[in-house]
Order: sequence, then structure tokens, then C-alpha cells
Amino acid sequence: MFLKQAFEGEYPKLLRLYNDLWKRLQQYSQNIQRNFNTSGNTDLFAELQQIEEDTQDIFMQKNQDYDPEKALKDSLQPYEAAYLSKSLSRLFDPINLVFPPGGRNPPSSDELDSIIKTIASELNVAAVDPNLSLAVAKNVAKTIQLYGVKSEQLLSTQGDASQVIGPLTEGQRRNVAVVNSLYKLHQSVMKVITNQSSFPAAAEETITTALKAIHDLMGSAVQPLLNSVGDSVEAIIITMHQEDFSGSLPSSGKPDVPCSLYMKELQGFIARVMSDYFRHFECFDFVFDNTEAMAQRAIELFIRNASLIRPLGEGGKMRLAADFAQMELAVAPLCRRVSDLGKSYRLLRSFRPLLFQTSEHIANSPALGELIPFSIILQFLFTRAPPELKSPFQRAEWSIARYSQWLDDHPSEKDRLALIRGALEAYVQSVRTKEGKEFAPVYPIMVQLLQKAVSTLQ
Repeated sequence: MFLKQAFEGEYPKLLRLYNDLWKRLQQYSQNIQRNFNTSGNTDLFAELQQIEEDTQDIFMQKNQDYDPEKALKDSLQPYEAAYLSKSLSRLFDPINLVFPPGGRNPPSSDELDSIIKTIASELNVAAVDPNLSLAVAKNVAKTIQLYGVKSEQLLSTQGDASQVIGPLTEGQRRNVAVVNSLYKLHQSVMKVITNQSSFPAAAEETITTALKAIHDLMGSAVQPLLNSVGDSVEAIIITMHQEDFSGSLPSSGKPDVPCSLYMKELQGFIARVMSDYFRHFECFDFVFDNTEAMAQRAIELFIRNASLIRPLGEGGKMRLAADFAQMELAVAPLCRRVSDLGKSYRLLRSFRPLLFQTSEHIANSPALGELIPFSIILQFLFTRAPPELKSPFQRAEWSIARYSQWLDDHPSEKDRLALIRGALEAYVQSVRTKEGKEFAPVYPIMVQLLQKAVSTLQ
């Protein structure tokens, strides 16, 4: 019993002694062979070689089916199994301790440090052998999974977890604490792996896979809040259609106000959301990765809705151009730098000058197709047409909100252009019915642009 306990408890030490023994046996075998070769006693060596082959030489591995090192290691199997079982218990115990049944809060920093120390200790002790390192790494992966499962049980999924009207609720506060705790675990374990010298690639991959699940859990924990913010941003942007953009240019030649009411509301809302909710997360990069996607979506919705404004007067164009500039300020809190938003940022910058260009100029813009989708430009050109040339949503008798939803459900240019084609064809039909003599000046430009758009898709 005493030996069994010693072999199980101190298994890594025993394994190291075994590995040393194997190295010495290999060296011994090579030395014998070298001595025979140098002494020139070849007859005796050939005879010995025959004997060795007959008895399946355990050192030189002549028999392909037999791995002598594995055979030696396999004799330790019962002790390894017992050691790994105890190792898993040592890893699980501190986690079960800091997540008591009925508990509401994630572990404190000190409690998490204790868990990380245990993980580091188990990996350090197992470093004597690559196979043992891999086996213990699998235990560490199970430990990370357990931490994830216990943390997920603390998350609040009630309605108050996603509200964006008032200050942080109790459920939201707890969700922030859980995400921060998961983030600390993720970062700390990554640091432990980095500090391991000669860590087997398979062992690292095992732990990294488990950490990816932790990162995914962080994502799903903040998703309800992100969805709420995204819905509110969309609801604010769509109110631009309640404002009047049909006015002519004021006598001063400048817009009366620096930006529209909906834009002021959007700026205020985004600034408040970042300070009230997202400021409490300690994982800044993780937060920005999620909020930058929201900023890109906000720009896409802004341009979509701006291109649908009808009627659009000269004064309205001035105010809308001011809104374009203010939009950069509105989304700034959601990202590290607005220019990091890539294509969305370039789209915002390149669309603004088109407000003041002639329809012919717009149709020949180099940004078309490459940066600004043809469907958006065609949508915008409807605003320059007489009321008889109805926008696709007007022809379908949809609200703008419903049309926006349709565009989300049909991201392909092919579908969008088909809807626009239908609106243009309906206009031709209505002119012929009324026996009109000519089409609106913008109509041939739109048809030409539609043909160009279709040809680029083929």
C-alpha cells in the first residue's frame, strides 16, 4: 500500500526515472554495438545479432509491431490513471468551492488566482513527459469547461438583462461581473500556456479549444444587450423620415441647425449606452470587437435611410450633408477609431458628395459598384424623380421599416435590383397608360445604370 501510494502520488517523478532508464538502456545498446564494430570481432557480432533477432531485440526495434518504450511505459498505466484522477480532483475542487449551490456571484479575484495557480502547478509538474503533459492538459480543458458551465448558470437572461432605458439593473450588473470573470480566466490561462517551456503542440491546442468556448460564452452573455442597443439605434435612425428635408436653401446659404433632431438623439443615446453599460466591462478589445460591428451596421442603416428620403430639397441636402459629418461623431464611441470601420467608413465618406452632384455625374462615379452598391445609388436616384416614378417600397405599399427589413432579408444585389427593375417597369406602364409623351429626365440614367449593374453581376 505504501509503494502504491508513493507511485500514484509521485507519479511524474516515477515517470521521469523511467524515461532516464530508457535513455540509459538505449545508450548501453548502442555502446555494445560500437564496441563490436571497433574490435573487428564480426563473426561473434553476427552470431549475437542472430540471437538478438530471434529474441526480438528490445532496444533496436527490429520488429515493427513491438514498441519497447511503450511496453516499458505501459507497466506504469495503473499509477498514471490514479494520478490523473487525483489531478482532476485537485483542479475541480477549488472551482466547486467558489461556485456554491445557490450562489449568485462569480469568484473574487483571489479565488480565481487560486484556481489559476492550481492549473499552473499541475501543468508544471507534468512537464517531465510530453504524453503526461497532454493528459493533464485534457484535465485542464475539462476544468475550464466546468468554470464555463458554472458561470453560465449565474447569467441573467430575464428581460431586464437587455434593457437600455434606465441605469444598470441587478441582472446586468451580475452579467458584467460574469463576463469580466471569464475574461480574467481566459487571459490568465493563456499566460500560463505561454510560460510553459517545450509545451507539446497538441496539449496547447486542447487548452486553446476550451478557451475558445469561454470566449464564445462571453459573446453570448453580451448578445442580448447588443441586440437591444442595435434595435434602438435602428429605431432612432428611421425617425429621420419624420423630419422635413424638402425645404429650399436658406438665404444665408447654410443650414439653420448643425444637424437634425434624430442625429442629436442618436449621438446622445450611443454616448449614454457606452458610459452606462459597456464602460463596466474590463475586456475593452472584446467590447470594441462587438460594438464596432454595431457601428458598421448603424452606418449601413443611416445610408440606406438617407437614400430613401423623398422629397429632398436643396436645404434638405445641406442638412443631410451635415448629418453625414455628425454620423462619424455619433459612432465614434463604439470604436477605437472611426477609420477602423473599413468599408463602412469609406462608404459614409464617399456617399456624402453625391448629394450635390448631377444624376449624370453620379452614374459615372468611380465609387459605384466597387464601394457604393448600385442598388443604393438607384434607390437614391428615385428621390430626383417626379412622384409618378415611385420608389420600390411605395410601389409595394410597404412602410419604410418593412422595406428595410426586406433589404436585410435579401442581402444579394440580384434580388434588390430585381425589385428596383419592377418599380421602373411599373412607371413605364403608368406613363403609357396615361399616353404620356416623355419620361422623367432621370429615368434613362436609371435604366442605363441598372443595365450596368446587372452586367457586372454576370
